Amino acid sequence: MTAPLLLAAAPNATTEHRPLIIGLFGAFVVATLVITIWAGRQTRSAADFYAGGRQFTGFQNGLAISGDYMSAASFLGIAGAIALFGYDGFLYSIGFLVAWLVALLLVAEPLRNSGRFTMGDVLAYRMRQRPVRTAAGTSTIVVSIFYLLAQMAGAGVLVSLLLGITSDGGKIAIVALVGVLMIVYVTIGGMKGTTWVQMVKAVLLIAGTLLITFLILMRFHFNVSELLGAAATNSGKGDAFLQPGLKYGATGTSKLDFLSLGIALVLGTAGLPHILIRFYTVPTAKAARKSVNWAIGIIGAFYLMTIVLGFGAAALLKNSDIIASNKAGNTAAPLAALEIGGGAGSTGGSILLAVISAVAFATILAVVAGLTLASSSSFAHDIYANVIRRGQATEKEEVRAARWATVLIGVVSIALGALARDLNVAGLVALAFAVAASANLPTILYSLFWKRFTTQGALWSIYGGLISAVVLVLFSPVVSGKETSMFKTVDFYWFPLENPGIVSIPLGFLLGWLGTVLSKEKPDPGKFAELEVKSLTGVGAH
Repeated sequence: MTAPLLLAAAPNATTEHRPLIIGLFGAFVVATLVITIWAGRQTRSAADFYAGGRQFTGFQNGLAISGDYMSAASFLGIAGAIALFGYDGFLYSIGFLVAWLVALLLVAEPLRNSGRFTMGDVLAYRMRQRPVRTAAGTSTIVVSIFYLLAQMAGAGVLVSLLLGITSDGGKIAIVALVGVLMIVYVTIGGMKGTTWVQMVKAVLLIAGTLLITFLILMRFHFNVSELLGAAATNSGKGDAFLQPGLKYGATGTSKLDFLSLGIALVLGTAGLPHILIRFYTVPTAKAARKSVNWAIGIIGAFYLMTIVLGFGAAALLKNSDIIASNKAGNTAAPLAALEIGGGAGSTGGSILLAVISAVAFATILAVVAGLTLASSSSFAHDIYANVIRRGQATEKEEVRAARWATVLIGVVSIALGALARDLNVAGLVALAFAVAASANLPTILYSLFWKRFTTQGALWSIYGGLISAVVLVLFSPVVSGKETSMFKTVDFYWFPLENPGIVSIPLGFLLGWLGTVLSKEKPDPGKFAELEVKSLTGVGAH
């Protein structure tokens, strides 16, 4: 199939079955809105809004964490990266999965025991409240907005493909629709509504991915070697497609970019705000551990299936056709579903495309709700209640502030998502991981495990890691200077790497250490001892 034909394939295939497509989308949106309204009626306190009343079991929270973590980057971006770059695209799957070991071993249980609603609670326990809460809130909002960019870009690509929308105005309208829905989910449902939406979405995503994986493997007689051989041949790259170096091995810069990406992916999860707040929704530390174990199992199975999705797309579709449909490869998985179901014009292909696209849309909605909740909670609890109101705000005022923050963050995300609509969503998420690992992870680890750590060290670490990561991204090829950049017509980049992790993450750790060493502040050893006992045993935890 030629590139022009493939570009027309999805819209033409869906014209006849558009009522089914719209029906599936509508059914999911209505179902999740019903869940959200039901949960909203049970949201009466700040603990309900921020932490779902701490009523979820380990399995439920593990399912919700999976729903929060398996984003558009996982479903669309990774499959696209594998379809275009083979082995090098597969590295995203490995990085996202291995990252959970850091979260499980170092962060999950101590954070659950030490905090109440946000990362700022942990830092403020033994440091000066106002400056560290301001820094934690700022970092949370910036990381969340970077992550939201990826989801918004994925939504624009997906629905445009499905409904045959080609105009920029139409794509921007889709991004705006997702933004409005996420605002509704969070303002009405809070953490309870968001958690149930994420659980439903996780089940749908696993089921949809399992279906496509089964059909692709069936096409190749359940022979993985045959699948990989067909992918290598069809890609036009031959054996190089199945070996390292297609994307990250051509030059010294690209190898550094790979190293930077790997560091960001592995260390980023433990600093992601929307993942960290999930540990507060369970009643005990044991349940927090159990939820991470469940999440690892579910997420691990999913990432194994993305390998089949990506190589299956490469085997079934021409490389040039994938790029013609979307330069970053984000449409590879839906187009593979169309092809495996019978191709353009077939009832099976159209139904499969509709189902998979609806599942991916569900994925985006669930993840943006979790991200928005994390950032609005941090603004309301850390910045509004404890910095602006100096701890004098009532629970009702705090929740109201969170709802207004949700609206503002939603508007900003819509504006930025419209600009990022042509970028690979897996790459965008990797940037969010780099910012989280640079600003949040060093501060969390130092605060939990280093007795001498001071307020100045925390501020240097958060702001230093945050600013360095964001500045390097702004002056990287992601934003300008290349055909795949956010701004294609201008060129002001001087940082050669697409991911800043290799520079900004060590800098975040270094600045945290340096700020502490140069500080004249004398940390209270008693406070650290209290935090240590609390984090390791759960005594006195909320």
